[in-house]
Amino acid sequence: MLTKMPVQLLCSLAFAAALLPAARAEVKAAPTFPVKTVEITVPYAVGGGVDMLARLIGDQLGKLGQPVIVDNKAGAGSTVGTRIVAGKPKDGHSLLMMNDAYSLAPAIYKNLGYDPKKDLAAVINVAYAPMLVVVPASSRFKTLADVVAAGRQPGSKLSYGSCGAGTDPHLAGEMMNIEFKMSNVHVPYKGCGPALVDVLGGQVDLAVVTISGALTYISSGKLRALAITSGERSKAVPEVPTVAESGAPGFNLSQWQGLAVPGGTPENVKMDIYKTVSAIMKTDAMRKRLEDLGYTTADEGPAAFQKIVNDDIDRFAALARKIGLSAD
Repeated sequence: MLTKMPVQLLCSLAFAAALLPAARAEVKAAPTFPVKTVEITVPYAVGGGVDMLARLIGDQLGKLGQPVIVDNKAGAGSTVGTRIVAGKPKDGHSLLMMNDAYSLAPAIYKNLGYDPKKDLAAVINVAYAPMLVVVPASSRFKTLADVVAAGRQPGSKLSYGSCGAGTDPHLAGEMMNIEFKMSNVHVPYKGCGPALVDVLGGQVDLAVVTISGALTYISSGKLRALAITSGERSKAVPEVPTVAESGAPGFNLSQWQGLAVPGGTPENVKMDIYKTVSAIMKTDAMRKRLEDLGYTTADEGPAAFQKIVNDDIDRFAALARKIGLSAD
C-alpha cells in the first residue's frame, strides 16, 4: 500500500541520493597503499644496483607504518623473480623492482612463463643508470673519436669488455659498433667488477660499464671516461660528453630502474603506489644519495613508464635479432 511521503522526507532522500556518488568517489579515492605488509621482489642477487634501490625504497616505505620485506629471487636474467610477481595478488602490495633487463628478456628467452606486456604493470620509474665508455689512464685513446677512427680500420681488432652478455653495457657496445660502423670484439665478463679489473690491466682496449662501478677509478685518475651513453650529460661526470655529442645523434641507452605490480592491479591502487614512492624519491636525501652513485633521478608514472617498458621490448627485440643475441 502506497502512502504519500512528507515533503521533508522527500527532500532528505533527494539530498542523500545526491551525496551518494560523491561518497562513493571518496571511498574509491581512499589511500590503498600501504595498508599491510609490502613485499618487494628483486629478481637479482643481493648487492647489485637494483637490490640497493629496492632496499633504499623499502627502508623509507617502512617508516609509513607497515612492514616491508625485500625478497631476492635471482635467476635466468631476472625472469624467475618476475614470473613469481606475475602470479601474486593484485592488491598493490606485491611489487617487482626491475630494470630494463625486463624488456630484453622477451628477445632472448623463448619461454618466459608470462606475457611481458600484460602480466606485469609498470608503476613508477625511479632512476636511470647510464654507462660509461672507459679506457686506462695510459691509453692512446683520448676521445671516443679516437676509438672510432681505430675501430673503423680494416682488420681492426679492438676489444671492449662489458658486464656480461645481454647486459646494457653489452648492448651499448654493440649499438656503438652499428652507429659508428666499427667491428670491435665483445669480451663479456661475469659482472662489471671483473671487466673493470681487466680494462685497468690492459687486457681489453676499452670497456663499457655502469657509471656507479667506474666513478671511483675515474676520480682516482686510473681510468679515463671517453663518453656516457645517456641522452644528456651526468652531474656525476659533467665533463664527459655523451655518445650522441661524439658523433652519433640520437644515441641514448640508459638503464631504467623502477617498480611494477601484477597485471590487472586497479588503476587507483597503482596511482597510490606511484604517489607514495614518488614523494619518497623527491626528498633531498634520496636525490643526493642517487646522484652520488651516478644515477639520474626519474619520476615517470604508470602510463609513461609502461610506454618506456613496451617501447624497449620492441627496440631490444630488433637489436637482439641484428646482433644474434640469444640466451636459449
